[in-house]
Amino acid sequence: MIPDEISFDEGTFIEPLACVLRGLRVARFRPGASVLVLGSGISGLLFVKALGALGAGVIVSTDIDNSRLAAAKRFGADATLAAKDATPQKLASLNDGRLFDLVITSAGAASVVEQAFRSVDRGGTVLLFAPHERGTTVPLPLAEIWRDQIAIVATYAAPPVDTAQAIEILRAHRVEVNDMISHRLPLEETAHGFHLVADGKKSIKVIIRPQE
Repeated sequence: MIPDEISFDEGTFIEPLACVLRGLRVARFRPGASVLVLGSGISGLLFVKALGALGAGVIVSTDIDNSRLAAAKRFGADATLAAKDATPQKLASLNDGRLFDLVITSAGAASVVEQAFRSVDRGGTVLLFAPHERGTTVPLPLAEIWRDQIAIVATYAAPPVDTAQAIEILRAHRVEVNDMISHRLPLEETAHGFHLVADGKKSIKVIIRPQE
């Protein structure tokens, strides 16, 4: 049951926010940790907002699209970088000379996974969040992973405990989501809505519902 305090529009964020919260739980996120979010689509942006609400230290986001980077900055990222510019040296310069305690792959390109392992600090964690096609493989720096004690975790979907937490966070307005809705469309514009989502450059969150 969705509480009365949560609107229909806010309710559409329950499932994606629950997935984000589960990812942070599985990755054993702790307040104060520095976090790099690779990919600033809707999930990446929700990570930025949730991390801010949960007390992360430095939050940095990357993407290939400037409008998404602007959104990440607007929603709480301390810094943003074009994906091509996110070298270990540049990333460390944004985090007091260190790489990141937690690196989240929020984009489904194999190159993002490779970049994650170049961006995580010793004793840190790589969270494999974005899905990949079956058969996708990437080379991993096994010696460095072993030497630096890098934890690798993956997450998919969200069980009831994370869904309940997402509902409570939205109810209490600990994470505001109304400013993430870029389009509200009537049912007759459903095809246009799907086009906006597929394009990904002109929308953040598209909501389609009957007109009141």
